[in-house]
Amino acid sequence: MEILYPMAISAVAVLVTLIYASFLDIRYRRVPFICWLPMLGIGVVCTSYLLWQTTADISLIIGYLAIVVCFLYADYLDSRGRTDSPGLTGYYKQSLIFYYLALVLILPALSWLVFTPLLNIQLVPWYVMYAGILTYITYTEYKGRPGEVDRGSKKPDSGIPEIINRWYFVLIIIIFSITSVIMLFSPDSWGSPALILLLLSVFCGIFYIFARMHLFGGADAWALIFLSFSVPVFPYTPLLGFPPLGFLSFTVLINALLLNLAAPIGIFIINIIRGNRAPLMYMFFGFPVKGDRIQDAWGFVMEDFEESKGIVSRKFIGFWDSVKRMYAMEGRVYTKDLREQPEEFQRELAMYKKAGTVWISYAVPFIIPITAGLITALVLGDILYAIMKIVAGGM
Repeated sequence: MEILYPMAISAVAVLVTLIYASFLDIRYRRVPFICWLPMLGIGVVCTSYLLWQTTADISLIIGYLAIVVCFLYADYLDSRGRTDSPGLTGYYKQSLIFYYLALVLILPALSWLVFTPLLNIQLVPWYVMYAGILTYITYTEYKGRPGEVDRGSKKPDSGIPEIINRWYFVLIIIIFSITSVIMLFSPDSWGSPALILLLLSVFCGIFYIFARMHLFGGADAWALIFLSFSVPVFPYTPLLGFPPLGFLSFTVLINALLLNLAAPIGIFIINIIRGNRAPLMYMFFGFPVKGDRIQDAWGFVMEDFEESKGIVSRKFIGFWDSVKRMYAMEGRVYTKDLREQPEEFQRELAMYKKAGTVWISYAVPFIIPITAGLITALVLGDILYAIMKIVAGGM
């Protein structure tokens, strides 16, 4: 069995990091961003070395680094600098931001326009667009975008400037994807290895945007993104063989989703056994807890409560209403907030006690299925693909 040793080394680093991150997420419901950086450092070095071993194309390697650096820079802008140290934000705006911008602009220029064997004129307008978008966003961040003074507000600002700041990365992902396709099919360019950069752009871009929309956990998104950057391909042939794409992160996600199905089924069975009653969908994704003990539980409240003339009425939050609240970052009650900021939820806590019981969603961190998905992917391969082959009579 042929082993890609750079990917094997990187896979070990990723697995160790995911196990540690799972522990942090279970215990503290938070994974510090710095937790991912050692894994990413090892993964970037290993992946760059593998690309050099297989292609010896410096343009391709710099293109890969450009994607990684751009994602880090986008997070840097979106979080306005990670403020683990007092005063970092102000300093980064005044002194560091344009140095980082220069690096983010230089790498694609080297990859697309300088080190390519033949200059492809199709890439020039895409680079100009890429540089223009990031320069504009950097300038607005440097000056301070609308609503900056109200950092305590969880509600996103409205207006054209804020919409641009919120959605610019969609355009950046599209640009990376298009340039990868151009380099995939252009003569004397990257050829088939460009498919790796295309998959990285699309897969990582989707989860980064989902996290920005609050439809996916930030730590879960970074786990999948940095896993993709660190181990883009299988280090060796798994027991069930290579899936069609051969893109490890996609297999990890599919396996994680399949393994995660066990939780809703288990919750449904437990609700049936205990006699808990709710609309069918909620029986799979939540369970009732005592209203006076809700602060001891983990999860999001799945019901809205109102009190009229001493009578408490309740209704379950609909699916689309829940999605809107996730995106707007308002109207959802997290039991962690009830525990850490009880003074801000006195009305809700009083209502929950009067209601007697409250349905909450289960809160198993998705990093745990991701970790299990990585282990099964490395050992077995793509479980869903294997099942489909069996059903189709291919095995």
